[in-house]
Amino acid sequence: MFLGKTKYIFCLLVLVCFISGCGSKNLSTVVTTNSEGVPRLVAVLPVDNKTSDVQAAQILRVEILEKLYFKGYPKIPLDIIDEKLSKVYKDTGGMGGKVSPKVIGELLGVDAVMYCTLTEWKTSPIFFYAPTTVSASFELRSARTGETLWKEHHKVVKRNYGFSQKGLKMKSCQVYEMAVQEVVERVMATLPDGPDSA
Repeated sequence: MFLGKTKYIFCLLVLVCFISGCGSKNLSTVVTTNSEGVPRLVAVLPVDNKTSDVQAAQILRVEILEKLYFKGYPKIPLDIIDEKLSKVYKDTGGMGGKVSPKVIGELLGVDAVMYCTLTEWKTSPIFFYAPTTVSASFELRSARTGETLWKEHHKVVKRNYGFSQKGLKMKSCQVYEMAVQEVVERVMATLPDGPDSA
C-alpha cells in the first residue's frame, strides 16, 4: 500500500514538472547603446554572493571570465584584478558592488566593469525529487561615466529524480556546474560581441 502511494506521488511530481516547462527563466534584459561604443577591456569583479556556498561565487566568476573571452573581450586574470583592488576591498568591507566603476577604471585601466550578484544556489529535496536552482544578475558599467551599458538577470532550475536522498544529493552536486553554464550562456547571448570577436 505504501509503495503504491509512493509511486503515485512520484508520477504526480513528474507530471507537474512537465507541465511547468523546462525551468529556465529570463527575468529582465536591458541593453543600452551609448556614445562610447563597445568596451574593450572589462574587469570581472568578485561576485556579490547572497548564498551560503562560498565556492559558488568563484565558479560563477570563472565561468563569466571564460564566456567574455569567447565573446571577443581580452581576458584580464582574476588574481591581477584582486591584487590591485585588495586595498579598496579592505576599505569597503570586501564588497565589489560598493566600489564605483570610475575608481576601478582608474586602478586597472579598463573600459568597463562587470558586477555580478549570485542570488540563488540551492537544492530543495522533496521525496524523490530535488530541484536545483541557480539565479544570478549581471551589470556592465562604464568605467568612464559610470552608466549601465548592459544588464541581465537569469534563473535556471534543473530537476533531479532519485530513489534515495544520497543519490539525489549526488545528482544535485553534479548538476550545479551545468546550471551555472546555462545561466552564463543565456546571459552572455544578450551581450554585444567584443572588439576581438571573429
